[in-house]
Amino acid sequence: MISSDVSNTETVRNVFVIDDKGIIRTILIYPLNIGRFIPEIIRIVQALQMADCANGSTAANWMPNQPIIVPAPQTFEALQARNEEIEKNRNGITWYLSFKEPPEKCIKENENKKLE
Repeated sequence: MISSDVSNTETVRNVFVIDDKGIIRTILIYPLNIGRFIPEIIRIVQALQMADCANGSTAANWMPNQPIIVPAPQTFEALQARNEEIEKNRNGITWYLSFKEPPEKCIKENENKKLE
């Protein structure tokens, strides 16, 4: 792709991660003089697959098989239950930042899925 901020004739290195529904999920733009880092691109695809499968989010520097971030509670009752769970299991900082192990099916799916 050509970036008019960089050059009118030379291309910049772009990476687009597009899901099976045709939705662009990630765009990476590398300068002309920097190569792409393939392990990070693979990690991004794995993180997207895990977040989708486990209905959660992956944290900064997340790696496969690490805990994922649980979505925020939607009701006051769920918030109270989350606080009790955090107190009991020590699996979070507060109601809006708590973690869970990804479901086993998501781990297996992530390991077996081919990068497409």
